Amino acid sequence: MRYLNSELIRSIDAEAFRSAYPYPWMNPEGFLTDEGFAELLANMPKVETFNAFFGKQRNYGQRSHDRYVLEYTDEVQIPTPWRKFVEELKSEEYRGLVRRLLGRGHFRLRFHWHYTPDGCSVSPHCDSRGKLGSQIFYMNSPDEWDASWGGETVVLDDHGRFDLESSPAFEDFDAAFPAETMNNRSLIFGRRGNSWHGVRPIHCPEDALRKVFIVVFEDVNPRKLFVKKVKRFLRGKPLVTERERAMY
Repeated sequence: MRYLNSELIRSIDAEAFRSAYPYPWMNPEGFLTDEGFAELLANMPKVETFNAFFGKQRNYGQRSHDRYVLEYTDEVQIPTPWRKFVEELKSEEYRGLVRRLLGRGHFRLRFHWHYTPDGCSVSPHCDSRGKLGSQIFYMNSPDEWDASWGGETVVLDDHGRFDLESSPAFEDFDAAFPAETMNNRSLIFGRRGNSWHGVRPIHCPEDALRKVFIVVFEDVNPRKLFVKKVKRFLRGKPLVTERERAMY
């Protein structure tokens, strides 16, 4: 069983990605093979194994990003197809794509699942400076999810008006580009100073969950990591964080 669609990966134009408006992003269909996508859908991790993140205070007055979260590590108990898929994502084929898209080589990958229930949202925000970008795989089938319920990540353009340490609302932006989420879609984006994005409130039945699997491209510039470790040493803190232990 193959999960990554090698033909589509080879066809991606890195220059077109980097020149996209308002910042680097693309919303490809069929990034996974049809068989691989179906196998992953049929073997989604159980929500009972996730941690609940609700009502957590965010910086700059931004609203809580409420959801259930499962972080990937080599020790986490997940269905075998997902373990095999993550191994493909660790491969040179996928890393080579990320390298082409970002135009740089100092990065590592981190993986997690987010399941989001009715009424929850992701307020507009820019990712932390340690993130170079992400790929969000939308893992809902038409049998269990109606597109009218929402759940699409929205790429937002502020024309550089908002301070990153602020909390604008969706209606405050000049333009919004919602991603397509159904039928083996994913969203890839690169972080820049204005890479605002979010998810509007979801309206779905109580027994439904918006399901995504996210690959985060983490910055591991050797110089920056060295400085961080020196600061941690001087403060008497562990040299390696839990987040860094979950990078591959």
